Amino acid sequence: MSDVLQLRAGIVGVSGYSGMELARILAVHPSFTLSLVTTDKWQGKRLGQFVAVSGAAAELTCLSHTAGQESFKTLDVVFFCTPAEASIGLAPVALAAGTRVVDLSGAFRLAADEYPSWYGFEHGQPDLLREAVYSMPEAADMPARLRGAKLVSNPGCYPTASALSVLPLLRAGLIEPDPIFIDAKSGTTGAGRKASEDYSFSELADDFRAYRVLRHQHQPEIERMLALGGAPGAKVTFTPHLLPIRRGILAAAYCRLRAGAGGSDPTQAVRQAIASFAEGKPFIHVVTPDEVRLRAVVGTNRVLMGATADAKRGVVVSIAAIDNLVKGAAGQAVQNANMMFGLPETTGLLALAGHLP
Repeated sequence: MSDVLQLRAGIVGVSGYSGMELARILAVHPSFTLSLVTTDKWQGKRLGQFVAVSGAAAELTCLSHTAGQESFKTLDVVFFCTPAEASIGLAPVALAAGTRVVDLSGAFRLAADEYPSWYGFEHGQPDLLREAVYSMPEAADMPARLRGAKLVSNPGCYPTASALSVLPLLRAGLIEPDPIFIDAKSGTTGAGRKASEDYSFSELADDFRAYRVLRHQHQPEIERMLALGGAPGAKVTFTPHLLPIRRGILAAAYCRLRAGAGGSDPTQAVRQAIASFAEGKPFIHVVTPDEVRLRAVVGTNRVLMGATADAKRGVVVSIAAIDNLVKGAAGQAVQNANMMFGLPETTGLLALAGHLP
């Protein structure tokens, strides 16, 4: 018999982009067996008809969201790839059935009193929200907390790239925590699978624009992630942009160099701070800022990071790139789930392939 830990996993909302990516990863994971997929959109159809997976995963029949809840009790972990309000309603059902939850929505990322202003609704499960473990593995020492967690809140894609771009520099005391300006650009899959004029090919192709300026729900999440990562008090102004490409996020942070920080060579100091931060973090790769590019991360759980400084002007620019569907969603969710069950965080993630050219 194999001594490899075998765990039954389910995906609620498999027909969304994050759910499809998660199915791709779990279908070949050595310890998680994909055992349940739900989607009203593909109800009654084989998963392999819509997602490029093979073997047993391809033969899974997609259940409706309602029918799928009856199988929660057979799972070790269920991943919610659902809108925030749906996750708030489903999480108590899954927990009552005895399964652990990794939620990929924004349902458990902020304090309850922040939901009306940033998400537009009152949070219906404030007690459960307080119990949720919000986890980006690279930001804090998470294994001990995750091993006992019943409900894990997976970070958003923009906050993952944005927080990582500045957290090493804040921890090293090289930049001022206020103000920090983050200019982030995402592929269109970050908006989900929406059938609307704004996201049609004719509207997106050959265009480029900012959106939800000064009112994007990921702004307070970036500040929360920085605080949990050891940099409380950071004040971030965040502007997202929509690129006419399918996937990937590139976040550029513009910061003030702290007076006297970095000695005679602040550029070397910021680069060393990022290199030190990356030690022991298998998915972070440090390069020069000019080498940070989406093509090097798309399809993988990698983070590419680079920074530089201008001592005369007192400016630091730090850039990070991720795949919004992998490290920004499904890959990071599996990374968290691995640690929940005592597996190496890299399990099932190192072989994810990007593409060149």
